[in-house]
Parts: sequence; structure tokens; C-alpha cells
Amino acid sequence: MLETKKFSPPGQRAFDARFEAQKIAFGPVVFHCVHYAWKRGVLQALAEAGAQGLTLDKLEATGRWSRYALKLVLESCLSAGVVLLEGGRWQLDKVGFCMVSDDITQINFDFIHDVCYQGLFELERSLDAGKPLGLAHLGDWASIYPVLSELPEPARSSWFAFDHHYSDTSFPSILPDVFATAPRRLMDIGANTGKFSLAALAHDQRVELHLVDLPQQLAVAEKNLSAAGLHKRAELHPCNLLEPAAALPDGMDLVWMSQFLSCFGEAEIASIFQRVAASLTENGQVLVLDTFWDRQRYDIAAFCLINTSPYFTAMASGNSKIYESTDYIRLAEAAGLRLLTVRDGIGYCHSLLRFARA
Repeated sequence: MLETKKFSPPGQRAFDARFEAQKIAFGPVVFHCVHYAWKRGVLQALAEAGAQGLTLDKLEATGRWSRYALKLVLESCLSAGVVLLEGGRWQLDKVGFCMVSDDITQINFDFIHDVCYQGLFELERSLDAGKPLGLAHLGDWASIYPVLSELPEPARSSWFAFDHHYSDTSFPSILPDVFATAPRRLMDIGANTGKFSLAALAHDQRVELHLVDLPQQLAVAEKNLSAAGLHKRAELHPCNLLEPAAALPDGMDLVWMSQFLSCFGEAEIASIFQRVAASLTENGQVLVLDTFWDRQRYDIAAFCLINTSPYFTAMASGNSKIYESTDYIRLAEAAGLRLLTVRDGIGYCHSLLRFARA
């Protein structure tokens, strides 16, 4: 059994808890001040100054920022531990070094700022309606998935950077798992831009790939497969899996789903698992690669995953989230599958669930 996650330190004093509560209350203010300091180069200037730091006069003398702007954002950054102020000189603190040098911090920051921030104001209405009402801040669409390639910049670049940064780290280590049973007919559901299919086709010259996704996404995948000269061993199946009657091609030795099921609500996941089970050969298997907040070794990963869920509510689907692994296992078993193995610690925060027919 997985251990219970606790994010508050044991024996936390009431005074400290009250301070943490104020950090939540003023979180949006700090977010925007730190964003300004990072994107407008204030933090980079402090990084280049090193341990001696810079006075406010020196920063102002560059002509890049007004004194008012510098005082306002630096003081907010100070309150968040992003910078230090010693002897009238401003320096980067450890959190500030993360802001200017850590890829995952920057990608998360851009994703929240460019894709989610304005839309999250509609979270309450989205939860009540079960619809991604915040998406209207990016465009007039019912769901984000069919229009990912049409998102306005910088939301489009930030979305794909976020998605690929988390998924790409897992691909190099999972191909042996994928081909452990020597599958010949492999189905990639939620193929997106075809990154997994490209890797699988290159890994095994005998495998036949079946890509399932919305037509808009398959158009991008087809272009990438053709550019790599791998399209002859790939078959495209445009499909909206939100339609319960949308059947999947059968006779599959292996079905692959990566960061896909989290795009749906539980009833839809149950329906997808039922159709996946029906698509398998007698000895066929299902591999689900996803991010489960309950299977994380480090609290930082669980924190990021839990707080990605409101994006799905307000911006993506209105009823999906980052799930616990037990949710997928329960729904898969109800669909006639049985769990064989679980492998954790893949990439940054992925786990691999392997199922067979019950």
C-alpha cells in the first residue's frame, strides 16, 4: 500500500500555518511579480552580478527598468525567497537561481502563465458546469484537444513545451517494456504528434503501428511520419473516443496509451478501457504510461501533478484530472482487464501499468 501524502511539516505551529495561509492568499500577486522579474531580465542581471549583488541605483542606471518597478517587484521577490537584500545590495537567493536556470521551473511557469492563468479565474464556474469555461480566454472552442495546433502564441509553444518535457523524458527507457512481448500489431491511442509511434517504428523494423486520435492531431502525426520515412508501416484511424460508439481496430497485440486517459472523466475512461479490451488478441496486453500523484517518490512531483488538475477543469475538458493510480486500476478491472505489473520512477514522474485480459 502506498504511503499517505502529507505536505505540512509535523508539529507545525499555528503561527507558521497562518503565514502559509497568507502565501496562498497573495500567491497570484507574487506570481506576477516574479514573472516580471524573470522575463524582463531583473533576475538575470542579479545572476550575472554574482555574490556581490547590485544596488538599486546600479539596476536603475541601466535604463531598463524604472526605480518604482524595481522596488515593487524586488520586494515581492524578497518576500518569496527569490532574492536577498544585504547591505543595500540585491542578490539572487536559491529560489531565484531555479528561476533563471532550472528547465522544469521555467516550463511550469510558462505553462501556468501563458496557458492557464486567465482561464483559471473561471475554475469555479467550470467545476459547477463540468465544462472548460476558462478556455474562452484563448479562443471560442468547446475543448482544447482538437485545437492544440491552433492555440495563439505564446500559449501554443508553452503547451507543447510542457507536454513534451514531461513525456519525452520517459520514452528512452520504456521501449524495452513496449517490445517485451514482441508485439507485431501495436496501437497508439492518443498519438498526438506521433512522437511515440516514431520511436516505436524506429526501434523495431517489423512492427505495424495503428495511430488513433482526433483528425487534427493525426494530420500532424502523418506529416512527421512521412518526414521520417516511416509512414508505410503506420495506419491512421481518425476517431473521437468521446463517442461511445467509436470502435477501435481489433487484433492488437499491444495497446499503448501515454498521458491520454487523464484527458477524460471516469465514465469516459471506463468506456475507453472496455473498447481497448475488445481490441486485444487473446494474449494481447495494454500499457498505460501516465503521471499519478500517489506514486511519486518526492513531494515536489506530487505537488506539481495535483495542481495541474485544475488546468484540465478550466481549460481542457471540464471533467478530467491527474488521477491516482488506483482509479485507473479500478476502471480497467471493471472493463475486463487485470493488472500485471507496475513500474515507477520513469522519467520525471511517470509510472507504467501493464494489463492483460482478465
